[in-house]
Amino acid sequence: MKYLRDFFFPVVVLSLISTTAQNNPVFPGWYADPEGIIMDDEYWIFPTYSAPYDKQVHFDAFSSPDLVNWTKHERIMDTTAIKWAHRAVWAPSIIKKEDQYFLFFGANDIQSNEEYGGIGVAVSDSPKGPYKDHLGKPLVDKFHNGAQPIDQFVFQDNGKYYLIYGGWRHCNIAQLKDDFTGFNPYEDGTIFKEITPENYVEGPFMFKKDNKYYFMWSEGGWTGPDYSVAYAVADSPFGPFKRIGKTLQQDPKIATGAGHHSIIHNKDTDDYYMVYHRRPLDETDRNSRETCIDLMEFNDDGSIKQVVITNEGVKANSLKK
Repeated sequence: MKYLRDFFFPVVVLSLISTTAQNNPVFPGWYADPEGIIMDDEYWIFPTYSAPYDKQVHFDAFSSPDLVNWTKHERIMDTTAIKWAHRAVWAPSIIKKEDQYFLFFGANDIQSNEEYGGIGVAVSDSPKGPYKDHLGKPLVDKFHNGAQPIDQFVFQDNGKYYLIYGGWRHCNIAQLKDDFTGFNPYEDGTIFKEITPENYVEGPFMFKKDNKYYFMWSEGGWTGPDYSVAYAVADSPFGPFKRIGKTLQQDPKIATGAGHHSIIHNKDTDDYYMVYHRRPLDETDRNSRETCIDLMEFNDDGSIKQVVITNEGVKANSLKK
């Protein structure tokens, strides 16, 4: 029965499912590595289509006015538009700049500098696509500081844009050019600075709160139950980042493999939401991952409380216009 989740569900079905008491997963289908973001007075989620690598050749996206009712936008980008990508299209990260939307993604799962692939950029005039290749080639196509060029996240800070990325237990930060066609070197002439914290595996994410930089990442193996999210805090996006501890992990009563997340911050209500994937208890296939949302809260000292994963998910929170 699980294969039924891979087919398109009409919007009305998505709404009927999501308005019940159990809002996790937030939409049907196997989806992982979700990036949640607020754009144009809507919540958006851009996930990986979770399937065998040779079938991971497109992205779907989902939009919502309230975190509960979701509209599916099918095939906003696929490899017919990215000629150099042919498999394993992963972990989209999106940023709006002026009137355009830039979608960063990993492709081909390269294992060495002799293979072709890495991190690419696509662009569209709408968040729901269609997206076309921005460069006609990868933005990052080599291993730098030991980091596999995957799991990209675009971070904006003080008018600058940074690409934070990396698998194979290494993470880099590089400053993007204004047109996203390459990188500006740092004052010392380097382009890729390593900011790898203890236990880092993959899936980096960064946000700023109270003038502190919160750096988050995934630990453990993505196919196993111990997949989880940990974090560190620093005064600069370059660190140094000292691991504080885990903030998201499995609950054997709910689901396993909770990881590869992002954060949505509703500034109108100052609510923070953890958007992540997990594996249902009755699933053993490594690609059987679903996207969920749960509340993320802070202690008085700024540390992050343990996120409680639930089947209920979060309540509706409409964006003010």
